[in-house]
Amino acid sequence: MRLAILILSALAFGVFFAGSAEAATCRNTGSFEKWLADFKKEALSQGISPSVLADASPYLQFEQRIVNRDRAQGVFNQSFLKFSDRMIAGYRMQTGQQQMKSHAALFARVEKEFGVPAPILTAFWGLESDFGKNTGKSNVFAAITTLAYDCRRPDYFRPQLFDALRIVQRGDLTIDEMQGGDWAGELGAMQFTASDYYKYAVDYDGDGRRNLVKSTPDTIASAANFLKNLGWKRGEPWLEEVRLTQELPWDQADLAIQHPRSQWTAWGVRSAHGTLPADGAKASLLLPMGRRGPAFLAYDNFQALLGWNSSMVYVTTVAYFATRLAGAPPVNRGDPDIEVLQPEQVMELQRLLTQQGEDIGDIDGKVGSKTRVAVKKAQLKVGLPADSYPSTELIERLRARASRR
Repeated sequence: MRLAILILSALAFGVFFAGSAEAATCRNTGSFEKWLADFKKEALSQGISPSVLADASPYLQFEQRIVNRDRAQGVFNQSFLKFSDRMIAGYRMQTGQQQMKSHAALFARVEKEFGVPAPILTAFWGLESDFGKNTGKSNVFAAITTLAYDCRRPDYFRPQLFDALRIVQRGDLTIDEMQGGDWAGELGAMQFTASDYYKYAVDYDGDGRRNLVKSTPDTIASAANFLKNLGWKRGEPWLEEVRLTQELPWDQADLAIQHPRSQWTAWGVRSAHGTLPADGAKASLLLPMGRRGPAFLAYDNFQALLGWNSSMVYVTTVAYFATRLAGAPPVNRGDPDIEVLQPEQVMELQRLLTQQGEDIGDIDGKVGSKTRVAVKKAQLKVGLPADSYPSTELIERLRARASRR
């Protein structure tokens, strides 16, 4: 569920890159055949049966195309509005509403047991696989094996390969049914990683198998079980669009900062559709495109969604999609001229922030969490509203400060 979209991850909003500096420098030097022999010995020592290992062996291959895809250095810009416009196309909205109606009894049963409502589950279902239409047609073992051997993320993928074998050994899927994406090794309509599948999949249709490839009840219930384990709180909100005043203390707009709604209302925050109670429910102010763009209150359940996928733009889109499915109108798009910095602009900003003594990690053109923290500090220093959103105005002011040194 994560890896194809983790091209976006470790980044917040603004400019998104695929690949990493690590991918550019990492090289495979050891023998794959020796690595595989050692892996098979360890698999047997961990209780994987010889028959399962033998059946899987034809697929335990190294494929260079998977490494190439994983390390692809494609570059693109995606603001929240651009990404959500593309991902929540009209047909997905209509199909999502139809799916909730068609499976109303299933969703009601799942919510009663796990506490996760239909709009959230349907939003993930739609964005992960177009409601099961695009789950992938490649056997996942080759992808997971390749990435477990590859030097870039072996500590992550090696356990995934063990768990993929355990899925077969448990009887959930056959070797041939382990079908998923052609390079990331994710399974089923919710695109679970093998480890998440093994830990959180449930048999909800009563056939004795946890089948997230073909069974809709198993798929929906397993997603709910996963979110419950990520901390989803029954009956609580996840995201709410709000309207702001220009007098807001912008430095408080941060997912790491929570205030009771009574404080947000005291600062002039209002619900975009209805009334915002001035109570003790805690929420963060989420500004995916800065103070001039859409604004949301994000609740604890939003944080649970980030456990599913760490890409902020993706999770915000899922959460927003779910609010739409629950009946909310389209978001207020804010200023039509909101800028999204290009990679070279971000790199200049990062250089300027580094000169100011800020730790932004690598100067790589990515607006990640460290860069956003540094942007917020710089905005406070130069007298700009501290909404953590990078802008040419901030670049210009930092240039001026640098020239005066």
